[in-house]
Amino acid sequence: MAQHGMDPSAPLTGEPSKKTKRKLARELRTQIISFILMIFLTSLAFVSIASDAIPASFALPFILLLAVIQVILQLYVFMHLNERGNGWPNAMIWSGVLIAIPTVAALMLLLGVVKW
Repeated sequence: MAQHGMDPSAPLTGEPSKKTKRKLARELRTQIISFILMIFLTSLAFVSIASDAIPASFALPFILLLAVIQVILQLYVFMHLNERGNGWPNAMIWSGVLIAIPTVAALMLLLGVVKW
């Protein structure tokens, strides 16, 4: 596939189209909102544990829930797994998660960390 003399590393010249400007503005807005949400979730986890706002028996599930939400948001927003062409990475990540969860649960049961 020849590029016919075009250097792919050359800077773009000219003004971007309105469609491109809207897409970039939307992407920037999504990134900023997601970053603020990440800071809020982290602060929520810290404050809830530091102030004893939640019972001790619910602390670990609460923190894990917030962590799972953050991981999913970071994968899809900051790592761009929601864009086209990322079908295989998505499939591999979620396959790994679906294999890891029962494996860890079974090992915890076998080792006696968790009683059924």
